[in-house]
Amino acid sequence: KTTKQTKNQIREEKKANKNATTTIIMYTDCVTIVLVSLASAFVSEGISWFLVYRKPEYQSLKKTIDTMSKKLEKKKEEVITVARQKTRDKKIAQMDEQLKVKNRDMSMLRFKATFVVMITLIGVFAMLSSTFDGRPVAKLPFTPFSIIRRLSHRNLPGSDYTDCSMMFLYALCSFAIKQNVAKFFGFAPAKGAPSLFAPPPDTK
Repeated sequence: KTTKQTKNQIREEKKANKNATTTIIMYTDCVTIVLVSLASAFVSEGISWFLVYRKPEYQSLKKTIDTMSKKLEKKKEEVITVARQKTRDKKIAQMDEQLKVKNRDMSMLRFKATFVVMITLIGVFAMLSSTFDGRPVAKLPFTPFSIIRRLSHRNLPGSDYTDCSMMFLYALCSFAIKQNVAKFFGFAPAKGAPSLFAPPPDTK
């Protein structure tokens, strides 16, 4: 009986040690992915700065867009009589169209940097996927909805849906970190800037 108890204790200790090792590995993976996401964000902004942000044409265009945006907002806030309402609305429409054209020019100016950054991030994602695919890298504090679960538990074994996949963690980190890094360096897109692939504005 004593021998059996000893074997059970040894088995439990091995199981506890294995669980502790798995937890350590998981948190190490989690920190690694967060750091890679942070480094990717800085590299992305560095590429954008080198290809676009440091150039005079970008700085001039950004200044023009900022000035036009402020004028448009000021025009919208004007208090006028009913008789001048139609004239004011027509002026606002014209200013809005001009601003859309400038924002489209900005999108085209940033296209090269966007393409290079996209290729870089695809390479980083492929590297992480080959390293961490098929194993949990974090624990979620909740059980996600089924629609989110498809991403958060992607390629993971078992049915513990609090296990977090590399893809889900990397996507969350990239979205949160990149936006804040861009804001920190003052490279965030202008408010209301249209998508590069949006229909061209009507300038008639």
